Order: sequence, then C-alpha cells, then structure tokens
Amino acid sequence: MNTPQPARHIRVLYTGGTIGMLQNANGSLAPAAGFEARMRAQLQGQAVAVPAWSFQPMQPLIDSANMAPAYWQQLREAIVAAVDTDGCDALLVLHGTDTLAYSAAAMAFQLLGLPAPVLFTGSMLPAGVPQSDAWENVNGALAMLAAGQPPGVQLYFHGELIAPSRCAKIRSYGRRPFASLQRNGGAAPAQALPVQLSYRQHKEVANVAVLPLVPGFDAALLHAAVGQGAQALVLECYGSGTGPSDNPAFLAALRQATANGVIVVAITQCHEGGVDLDVYEAGSRLRDAGVLSGGGMTREAALGKLHGLLGIGLAPSEIRRLVELDLCGELR
Repeated sequence: MNTPQPARHIRVLYTGGTIGMLQNANGSLAPAAGFEARMRAQLQGQAVAVPAWSFQPMQPLIDSANMAPAYWQQLREAIVAAVDTDGCDALLVLHGTDTLAYSAAAMAFQLLGLPAPVLFTGSMLPAGVPQSDAWENVNGALAMLAAGQPPGVQLYFHGELIAPSRCAKIRSYGRRPFASLQRNGGAAPAQALPVQLSYRQHKEVANVAVLPLVPGFDAALLHAAVGQGAQALVLECYGSGTGPSDNPAFLAALRQATANGVIVVAITQCHEGGVDLDVYEAGSRLRDAGVLSGGGMTREAALGKLHGLLGIGLAPSEIRRLVELDLCGELR
C-alpha cells in the first residue's frame, strides 16, 4: 500500500491563491476563475507526460490569507470524494502560499490512511506574468505524481518535495519560500490509531488558539483565549520550552485552563530544535501545570494536529495521549 505507483487519474483542486490571480477593476490581484483552461493550454505546449487529470475549483476561490478551518473541511471532503467516489489515485492542490504550509499540515492529520498521494503547490507570482514560477511548479508536481509518490501529503515547490510536518514559509519573496525546519523529534510512533482518525471520519471544526510568549507576557491574554471558548492552546515558548515560571498568575492561568479541559501544548519559538519540558525548572513548572510537550512540532504541525484530534469526539485523556505520540512524522 505504501509502494509509490504512477498516477493514472489526477484530481486538481483549485482553491485560488496567487497562482491563478488576475487584476481586478481596481488594479489589484484577486482570485479568478478560468484557471483550468489556462492550465490545459500551457500543458499542450509542454513536453510533460501527464496522465489523465480532472479539474475541480473549490468554492469560494480565496486569497489564502482568508483560509480557515471550515475551508479545510471542504477540502478534506473534496479529496475523499475524489478518491473514494471518483476513483482518482492522486491529487494536486493549488493553494496560495501564505497559508499553504498550514493547510498541508492540517490535511496530513485529517487524511490519515488515505491510499493516495496529495501534493500541495502554488506560486509566488501569478501564472502568465514575467518570471512567474507558476507553471514550473504545476508541471513539476504533475510529473512527480505521474512518476509515483507514496500515499500521504507533501508540498512541492521549485523541484523539491517537503514534508508538511516540518515545513514553514520562511520568505515572502523568491522561488524558494518554503523550507524544512530542523526540529528535534524522537517521539514514539503511535502503534494503533483510533478509528476516528481515519480519513473517512467526519471532522468538526475546532477552536484552537496560538499564543507566543514575550517578555512581560500578561496572563490575561491566556484567560481571554480560554474565555472565548478555545478547546486547545498552542503556547509558543522560549528555547527548549520555558516561560515566565516565576509568575504565579501565569501558572495559575495554565492550571485553570487544563482543569477546564483545555489542551495546552508547548512548542519552541526557535527555528531549530524542540521542546523538552524536563531540562529547566522553568519548563518543568509548565509540565506541572498540565502543559504537554510539543517536541519538535512546528506551529503549523501543532495547529493542524490539534484540529485533527479535537474534531472527532475523542476523550480529553485520549487527545492528551496522542498529542505526544507521532502520527505522521511530526515528532520523529
């Protein structure tokens, strides 16, 4: 099942994003319909061996700055229908770059067990403009799928495949906006996944907050996030997982959150490395307050994992257990 097989029918899902944008009446770039015809026309002039493919525009087409978890559910359902109902054996998702890494990470957790590869790509400049990277990314991704890719989600950009569990957008310019971050893993893979984690399982939209710690961090921000109904909180800590542990209000807010069933996960603000809450006292006090270790998870992976776990009806104790187990490479 994990042996890569050449794709026979690729479903192209078009969400919008820079790749298909055109200037509107105001002279600004905005998502535009008609990308399928443009894509077919440029492929006719290329020496790219592409298997059969079909095109499906998502509704609405969006600038990826407007991406939201509810849209992820539409995307997951479209992918599942393409595979289970329409018989597609590979998918290409065209997506804006600003939140592409977030969406790819979310889909990695929401499509566990999918027997088909899913590649995400996009472009930094719209198709058809000078120096655009659009067609090289589209054609390269199609060629990768035609050659065969293992089941699961990956990003394709500028000739490179990147795992979504380590990917982040690190540049707002150029042809290489994405990078695979060097994060510390080491967590054990989950041996048996709950049936609710299957890609076919419906997922409810969850409410997950992200808070970066900064000098002078006010515990009122944490209370506000929980008070607004956050089911989980990604706490972006210093270094290997430290925070203002000599601040009683901060620790009390964490204890109250976890006592109320909020899943609090610590990740590092650093580009490289990861969290180990047992190294420093400032970290162990977070653990004592109920905070879970996010290990080497990126912000994108932690957010996607929590959305994947919270929307399927698992008990809080089971969610807490799975947070610290590797599900799809995020903690290895």
